[in-house]
Amino acid sequence: MVAKPLLILVALVAFAVPIAASLGWLGLVLQYLESPMPLHRALGDMVWQTGTDFLLVAIPMFVLLGEILLRAGITERMYEGIVKWLGWLPGGLMHSNIGSSALFAATSGSSVATAATIGTVAIPQIEKRGYNEPLFLGTVAAGGTLGILIPPSINLILFGLLTDTSVPELYLAGFIPGFALALLFMLTVVVLCWLRPGWGGEPVRASWQERFSSLPSLIPPIGIFLVVVGSIYAGIATPTEAASLGVVAAMGLAAVNGKLTIDMLRQAVEGTMRTTSMIMLIILAAVFLNFVLSVIGLTQALADFVTGLGLSPFQTMLMIIAILVFLGCFMETLSMLLITAPLITPIVVALGYNPVWFGILLMVLLETALITPPIGINLYVVQGVRGRGEMLDVMKGAAPFVITMFVMVALMLAFPQIALWLPSLVY
Repeated sequence: MVAKPLLILVALVAFAVPIAASLGWLGLVLQYLESPMPLHRALGDMVWQTGTDFLLVAIPMFVLLGEILLRAGITERMYEGIVKWLGWLPGGLMHSNIGSSALFAATSGSSVATAATIGTVAIPQIEKRGYNEPLFLGTVAAGGTLGILIPPSINLILFGLLTDTSVPELYLAGFIPGFALALLFMLTVVVLCWLRPGWGGEPVRASWQERFSSLPSLIPPIGIFLVVVGSIYAGIATPTEAASLGVVAAMGLAAVNGKLTIDMLRQAVEGTMRTTSMIMLIILAAVFLNFVLSVIGLTQALADFVTGLGLSPFQTMLMIIAILVFLGCFMETLSMLLITAPLITPIVVALGYNPVWFGILLMVLLETALITPPIGINLYVVQGVRGRGEMLDVMKGAAPFVITMFVMVALMLAFPQIALWLPSLVY
């Protein structure tokens, strides 16, 4: 029973059917093959109930926040400021790519937006300073994945919605793993540039005076981060309301910088509408598919199959991780989250694992999926921003960071408190 839906989905993806249409068609096909009931008649109610969920309003708000920051020039100044602080390390601007991605991720909540934004600013520097191009591109692609994990994260909101897990707890749990992964990425760059000194390019030298003078360019994204996340934990706002406060703060910064114009807002709103429409269409298709899978008994069949293997909880978790890594090579991360979270989380909880911990582990695995071929979205985003050369360069450059992510998964398995320590202090 499990093999049939997977084969149908792989076939649809192989024929380049858009992912939202693939999920919807898969639900319809399984309905007619496996269910005697016309399940599609419930689609209207499901679309209404899901589409009007207050928590989902946070998605367009976070997308709009990132659009305003990009178009107001705040991101470019942030990158230039981080260059002065991190550019002296072996690997130079590659550390700035990762550091800027971590900081931008803490305001935008989107991995694709992070990769595209930082890539636009950073990639022109490759030839100017003689960097190893594949590795430089890899840092942009890998750094962009941090948007999934570092709060505020759109994916963490969706995981909380799908599994009835506290979003504030998930946000707290994502802090340490998110910034720890950024440090591991930077360590990977240091090691590679130590082994191959020619890959590091020309270092960026800056005096302490220049570094301190650049601090004002770092204050806006940090300020927005404090507004969004701080308002949640101060009890002032829900995640959705906090996202709206972030948009107001971003518009205020744009006004201070003289960038708040009708034309800029029009472009930001248009970009937000395109991205949000895509995300919501995938969400609604996935909700229908999950409903069909539940009705035809696939959810229970999968749980029975896993528990019937007689494996220990740890062995079962390793098997789940292997399955998710495999799926990540062939599925877009948002649809992967929407399909797997409702199916796998009950199994993981039944094994005795904390759902908040698993939510963060799943985000790391989704990050891995963003840079693993053949359907690693960030690989295509970075190559699109680059606009020349072969896609293989980006894949080669991202490969060391896939290994780094596996190291992060191992650390979380060995030390669950990496994710659970901060939530335990508050809840």
